[in-house]
Amino acid sequence: MSGNSLLSYAGWTFLPNLVTGWIQALYYGITIRAGDPKPQPGTSRYNKHRRRIHMTVVIVYLLYTIYETDYWIRRDSDFYQDLGLNLDADEKKIKSRFRRLAAIHHPDKIVAAEDSSNAENYFVHLKVAQDTLINPVKRFAYERFGPDMLDWQHCSSIRDYMLVGLQAALPLYAGSIIFLVILGVMGYLQWGRFWRYLTFFALFVLEYHTVTRPYLTPFLSKVINPVFSLTTHPPMLPFQFLILARKIAFSLFIAASQLGTFFRNGTPAPTSASGAPSVLESQQLTRLEQLAQSSELEASRLLALDMSPFVGDEAGVKELRGRVREWLVTNTIRADPEVRDAIGRVMAKKRVGAPRGARTN
Repeated sequence: MSGNSLLSYAGWTFLPNLVTGWIQALYYGITIRAGDPKPQPGTSRYNKHRRRIHMTVVIVYLLYTIYETDYWIRRDSDFYQDLGLNLDADEKKIKSRFRRLAAIHHPDKIVAAEDSSNAENYFVHLKVAQDTLINPVKRFAYERFGPDMLDWQHCSSIRDYMLVGLQAALPLYAGSIIFLVILGVMGYLQWGRFWRYLTFFALFVLEYHTVTRPYLTPFLSKVINPVFSLTTHPPMLPFQFLILARKIAFSLFIAASQLGTFFRNGTPAPTSASGAPSVLESQQLTRLEQLAQSSELEASRLLALDMSPFVGDEAGVKELRGRVREWLVTNTIRADPEVRDAIGRVMAKKRVGAPRGARTN
């Protein structure tokens, strides 16, 4: 599952922006008629649409990463699911269930060599599951630390497993907090910094409480697992719950950093206390006005240059105006589909056989 987690984290670097661009282009292609201008990058309308689409994409991808993690947790299964037991099964129930499965999956009952090898591995797995769950100390450690505890040597008590488990989790939290501090000093991850640290601290408290309590955490035993019991989803063990909680926390960190950068870029320009435009806005408006005036002057010069052959020739100017007016009516007004349809309907009322519009000509 670690490899899939790395792929999921890598997907955050390019997928949201890539999918946002695709969806925005598709949205404009559906909602804007052919020939109508589309919002250009940098305009307020374009940025508003991109911000909303980007938010939706990030939230959907966040939900997908959570679902993906839960899927891999269920796919890896656990000792209770492998033996077909409830979380409160006692020693008698565990041994009875193992004997029943051993009678089915014992290697001596398999004829084919390849199937026999797989059956032997599965039988050993069932035997390890039984030995772990009937031992109260190992059962406590397995429920909180998962199958990794099987590799912890020289652990004979709950205290031993607790020390090893906390030492294994310490580098994750220490490295993460150092990484966040370094990014903060360098100027990154400024948006939502308080909530990021608060979420990180809440995750640490949740894991410490879940691991150190002799019972299942109430949120898991009274909220999550009862809800799962209404579906086909198997109940969660504490170590599975912590894997999912870590995934949610770190995915939220990445999502918040992406949304924070987008919101900072989309904030409105500052204004003065009285509500008047700022100095920067006034300078931009002045430059825009000067540009419009220079463009209008240049257009007037070009028009005068084109009309220079007709200077002093009133008859020629009059004829030119008539030709231009006729061209505008023929190529602009009459070429409009709505105008052509209206003309066709009027002609249809006057005589039989007249065209019923430009679309039926």
